[in-house]
Amino acid sequence: MIKEKPIVLFDGVCNLCNRVVQFIIKRDKEKKFLFASLQGKTGQEVLKKFNLSPTDFDSFVVLEGNKIYTRSKAALRMLKQMSGGWKLFYGFIIVPRFIRNAVYDWIARNRYKWYGKRNECMIPTPELKERFLD
Repeated sequence: MIKEKPIVLFDGVCNLCNRVVQFIIKRDKEKKFLFASLQGKTGQEVLKKFNLSPTDFDSFVVLEGNKIYTRSKAALRMLKQMSGGWKLFYGFIIVPRFIRNAVYDWIARNRYKWYGKRNECMIPTPELKERFLD
C-alpha cells in the first residue's frame, strides 16, 4: 500500500461520494490524494487493518500514513490539505465531534435518497487511472 500520499476511501456506488471524489480531483492540482472505493480490494484491506466494518460504507475515510480518519474528521482532514480557501473549513474541527458526526451521519443516512446510487463503482478515465488504487 502506498503510504506517502493520503488515500481517500469512498462508497463507490454512492453518487454523492463520487461527486466528492470529482470535487477533490478538480481542486487537487498537486495530486496529493489517491483514491479507492470502500468496496474494492484496497478499501477492504484498510477497513480490516483498522478493525472497521468491511460492510459499512456510510463513512468517508482518509488514511494518512498509519493513521485513519473517518466521518467528519476525515472530511476535515481532506479539506485541510486542499489548496486555496478550502483549508479554512478545517476550522470546524473546533465544533464538538458529536455534533459534527451527527450532521455527517444524517447526510450519510440520506445520501442514496437525495443523490441516488449507481449499480457499480466508478471507473476512472485513463488520465485519472494513476490516482485510483484499484
